[in-house]
Amino acid sequence: MSGQPQLYPDQKPTVTHATTGSGGQTKGTTPVWLQRLSLCVLVLFCVYLGVLVMVLPWWPRIWDHNMFIQARPTLAAILHNGAVRGVISGLGLLDIWIGISEAVHYRDYRN
Repeated sequence: MSGQPQLYPDQKPTVTHATTGSGGQTKGTTPVWLQRLSLCVLVLFCVYLGVLVMVLPWWPRIWDHNMFIQARPTLAAILHNGAVRGVISGLGLLDIWIGISEAVHYRDYRN
C-alpha cells in the first residue's frame, strides 16, 4: 500500500502570525472606525425592522386591506387572529432587543 497517500499526516499544522503593515496595524484586523460604523448600521437596521414588524400587524390600512392576504382566505383567517398578530409583534420586539443588546455588549477588537 505504499502507492496510496496518507490520509492523516502525522505533522501538526503550523500557525503563521499576521505581519504588521504600515502604521503599526496588524493585517487582518478591521479598523476601529469600521467596526463602530458596522455596529451603528446593525443597530439602526434591527431597531427599524423591529418597529416595522411590531407595528404593521396592528395597522388596519396595511394589514386588513392587503390584497395579497385577501386573495387567500385561509391565510387571511390565520393572520387576522389577534394571537398571531401578537406573535408577530413579539418578533419585532425581539429584533429591537437584539439591536440594543448588540450595542450594549459591543467591544472594540484591537491588537
